[in-house]
Amino acid sequence: MARKNSKPAGRTLVLVATRKGAWLFHGDAARRKWRADGPHFLGHNISHVMLDPRDGKTLLAAAKTGHLGPTIFRSTDLGRNWKEAARPPAFAKAAEGKEGRSVNHTFWLTPGRAADPNVWYAGTSPQGLFRSGDGGVTWEPFSIINDDPQYREWMGTVQDGTPDGPKLHSIIVDPRNGRHFYIAMSGGGVHESTDAGRTWKTLIKGMDVVEGFGFDASKPTFHDPHCVRICPSNPDRLYQQNHCGIYRLDRPSDTWVRIGRNMPKTVGDIGFPMVVHPRDADTAWVFPMDGTQVWPRTSPGGKPAAYVTRNGGKSWQRLDAGLPKSQAWWTVKRQCMAADARDSVALYVGNSNGELWMGRDEGKRWSCIARHLPEVYAVETAQV
Repeated sequence: MARKNSKPAGRTLVLVATRKGAWLFHGDAARRKWRADGPHFLGHNISHVMLDPRDGKTLLAAAKTGHLGPTIFRSTDLGRNWKEAARPPAFAKAAEGKEGRSVNHTFWLTPGRAADPNVWYAGTSPQGLFRSGDGGVTWEPFSIINDDPQYREWMGTVQDGTPDGPKLHSIIVDPRNGRHFYIAMSGGGVHESTDAGRTWKTLIKGMDVVEGFGFDASKPTFHDPHCVRICPSNPDRLYQQNHCGIYRLDRPSDTWVRIGRNMPKTVGDIGFPMVVHPRDADTAWVFPMDGTQVWPRTSPGGKPAAYVTRNGGKSWQRLDAGLPKSQAWWTVKRQCMAADARDSVALYVGNSNGELWMGRDEGKRWSCIARHLPEVYAVETAQV
């Protein structure tokens, strides 16, 4: 698909969520100088910070605090003032004699469509899906996902799988249809609803499961999607970075194609984040992690690099100019890579060492924006 020349107005804002607070980095017009605004919520675990693109000033931060537990904070003035949600995401109280669940933390935040002002969606750990209709002030369980026995079975237990807890993530609202949703669960697979969450169907065909353990690939509980992205320029295409490879899905097909097999064999196609070009559905980026048997979850060989495909996954190119050449054992988590939407797209990567890097010219030239932050949990961009 041809790229459109549509440079957003304003300057670039990079929102960084960390293990000990949140930072907002304001770039100048050339994205060469950055002003740090923070820390916000110093000492709190911040899983995700998002700017509402519908008004350009409302921020939501998913937090886990020592004395308040899991909650959501909201700012309507770009972070100058914050207020806690009156009713943060929480599971419905279990019936007497039934086992209940409690939210450990909110992991993922997604604003609704432009046609649905003040609507937000949140994914939690353990896996839960929530909706706010008042800009993030109050939250309610959304759809059948949270309590349906079949989905609860697919989710597994809190002790299963993901090291920092199971989670519902990658909440995607089709920009053309507010009743059409995709979600992913780690573990539990990828799912789609076309009726505003009343019913769901699984989307796991073509996805591999971990070999050597006798897992049944037809059962969602054995699938661990790490990040799913929809293409802004073609909402009928989705990309996925999975525990077991990189995939692409072109609707109306319901079968994922493992495009990561075209990655260099010495690097593999295991990792956490996935980023899609804002105007070109054939261009996407990943940041591979070492996927050997013991799963180090660090840059292969201690040599971090992004990889880009410009043909829908048929081939991949290494992008490492300016990045450390050796002894850089980064971990880049599933929300820690983002792209802006400027005419010349830049990438942003945060790592477990507390560094924020920018890849200018679609990742061709890298430089460090910030060092010595706490471990980075999520990176997002916005235009302000």
